[in-house]
Amino acid sequence: MADTPEAVKKSIRTYMLIGAILFVFTVITVAVASFEFLDFGIHGFDWVDAIIGLAIASFKATLVAAVFMHLNHEKKAVYWIFGSGIVFVIGLFALTGLAKWDPIHDPYFFGDEAANTAPAVENAETDG
Repeated sequence: MADTPEAVKKSIRTYMLIGAILFVFTVITVAVASFEFLDFGIHGFDWVDAIIGLAIASFKATLVAAVFMHLNHEKKAVYWIFGSGIVFVIGLFALTGLAKWDPIHDPYFFGDEAANTAPAVENAETDG
């Protein structure tokens, strides 16, 4: 922490700079979500907009954690703990993307058992 008046002024300057950066990126997030000429991908909210929003949010969260929560002065073990959390979050996103890319099309999964038995009954009636 700051012990001298010069160190306090330096930390205040750092906090004000990080606050200004957070404000600018909040304005960028709102602009990307509001204006059509900043709409990437297809019109409306899509996966490109989600990735851009998550990237901006991740950058802002990293700044807050590093500077305001003083994680930039922590031991290496803390970095390993937070890094493993980030790896797990990326894994969850990957699993969600995999589930969306290859959905379940099993009629029994959705409770359509009658749809599977109906063709067998029709075939039995037409054979006779």
